Amino acid sequence: MTLPVPRTVDLRRESLDGVLDRVERSLQMHLDRDTVVRKRRTVGARTNRNTWVRIERRGFDRIGAQGWNGPESAAVLSGIVMPRWYAGFAWREEGEPVMWRADEMELVNAAPVGQAALVIEHPRLPDAWWSALNASLDALAAQPAPRIATPDTEAITQELVTAHLGEVFPEVSDTTVEEWLPAHADLTWANVTGPEFCMIDWEDWGIAPRGLDAATLWGQSLAVPALAERVWSERRPDLESRSGRLMALFFCAKIAGPHARPEDPRLEPARKEATRLIAELHASGRRPCSS
Repeated sequence: MTLPVPRTVDLRRESLDGVLDRVERSLQMHLDRDTVVRKRRTVGARTNRNTWVRIERRGFDRIGAQGWNGPESAAVLSGIVMPRWYAGFAWREEGEPVMWRADEMELVNAAPVGQAALVIEHPRLPDAWWSALNASLDALAAQPAPRIATPDTEAITQELVTAHLGEVFPEVSDTTVEEWLPAHADLTWANVTGPEFCMIDWEDWGIAPRGLDAATLWGQSLAVPALAERVWSERRPDLESRSGRLMALFFCAKIAGPHARPEDPRLEPARKEATRLIAELHASGRRPCSS
């Protein structure tokens, strides 16, 4: 069954007074309207309880049968530097195949390393930051996950990986993912803080191909070669596994695929890295190229 497509909305341009009022009534607190941060599909603000509330609008076609409680379900994870989750609720938008969700969580005072997903300047993070990143990703990978990861709000499956790689790199005929592990699934520079490390925005976490998180952070660093090399070095066991190389190539396909933007500073590095990754997959023993 095909789900109805919701009306396209950019929350940066919408009146949200009614939404914010509803969140305040339901969570029994007040939002500091001077601290509201608007993005295309999310809104966040500080509260009078010195917490942070994140609000998101999402269509039914991007929710699926597993539901939409990523931040709440992530509260049971341990050994990871992340904000503590306190409360949340969801409601349906009247007349639209759309749901809203609000989550109240611990306020993180450190700023995101990047204001956008990628970085174009080296952030010069301390060694303690990298140690905390590694400890958190290793702890996450060791825990059970009752969810399928939804990077870009789409469930990541073998079929999705095969279709995406096949569209951009048809010479890679064997796209079988051998290892599946829990992942944050949106590990961009906008979702990690620094210089004090914390991983934020857990709405899309779940089971994913090994190396998805490392490949995402690496790919978002391609405009800064030294930073990309540092990410690869720190997460080498993940990225040099077969699944990790496929995930790195999966990221390159997003940058160098049919919607490539010539002005993207990651474009040429992504093309170069894709050539390397395909050669390494070919040399690994399982032939990625059709005969």
